[in-house]
Amino acid sequence: MPRYSRKKSATNIYHVILRGINHQEIFYDTQDYQKFLKEINHTKEEYQYELYAFVLMNNHVHLLIYDKKQCLSNIIHNLAIRYSLYFNKKYKRCGHLFQNRFLSKEVESESYLLNLQRYIHQNPVKEKIGKIETYQWSSYQDYIGRTKNADTEFILALFHKEKKQAIKLFKKFNDIFIKSNDIEYEIRKFYTDEEAIQIIQQVLKEENLMDIQNYNKTIQKQVVKKILTIQGIRISQIERIIGINRKMIQRVAKEN
Repeated sequence: MPRYSRKKSATNIYHVILRGINHQEIFYDTQDYQKFLKEINHTKEEYQYELYAFVLMNNHVHLLIYDKKQCLSNIIHNLAIRYSLYFNKKYKRCGHLFQNRFLSKEVESESYLLNLQRYIHQNPVKEKIGKIETYQWSSYQDYIGRTKNADTEFILALFHKEKKQAIKLFKKFNDIFIKSNDIEYEIRKFYTDEEAIQIIQQVLKEENLMDIQNYNKTIQKQVVKKILTIQGIRISQIERIIGINRKMIQRVAKEN
C-alpha cells in the first residue's frame, strides 16, 4: 500500500494525534505523564516548535503544534522514540508502543484553531475522566497559570490584548461544550486519505487494503458496508483506498 504524503499547512500549524498501538494504554502512572511532558520540552528545544495546546489521555495524545521549521515528522518521530524507549524499559516490554503513522491535520483558519484547542481541552470531559479545569495532563492548566508546558501567548492574544482579560475570555469560551458524534476529529466533517487508511485498517484489521479487490463479490459488499458505517469517510476515498468501483460502493450505500 503506498503512503500518502502529508498535506502542508499554509500556517505551519497542525493538529496531531499520537495513539498507542491497538489502542494500548501509553500512560500507567504519574511518572509516565511527567516523562512524556519532559520529552515534549526536549523536542521543543531541539526543533524549535511551539506547542499551542495538548492533552495526554490514557491511550492517545493530542498536540496542537506550530511547526515553524517545517519538520513535523522529525518532531513526532523523535518524541515517540524517546518516550517508547523509556516505557519499554520501565515495563519490560519490546516492540512498537505507538501506531505506525501519526494522524495530522493542517490548521488554516483562526476559527478552526480556537475550536480545535477547545476540542483538545475538552477531551477529559468527553471521555468522562475529569473536568476541564482540574484535569492535570492538559495545557488548560498552562492557560490558567498553574503550569508552564504549552506556549499560550498566541492563542490568548486572539481573545484580548490584556492577559487577565484574555484568560477570562479563554475560560468562558472553553466552558461552552462542543457537541458532536465524531469522536476523533469531531470539529470537522471529513478525514484525509491518510487518516482514512489508518481508521479502515483498524476497523477491518486488514493491513493491505488493496487485497480487498481479490475478495469475492459477497465479501467485498460486506467490507464496503462496514467501511460506510465510519463517519467522515467519503465514497470517493473508499474507491481510491481499496480500489473497488465507485458504482458498486454507491449501490451498497443506497442499500444501507
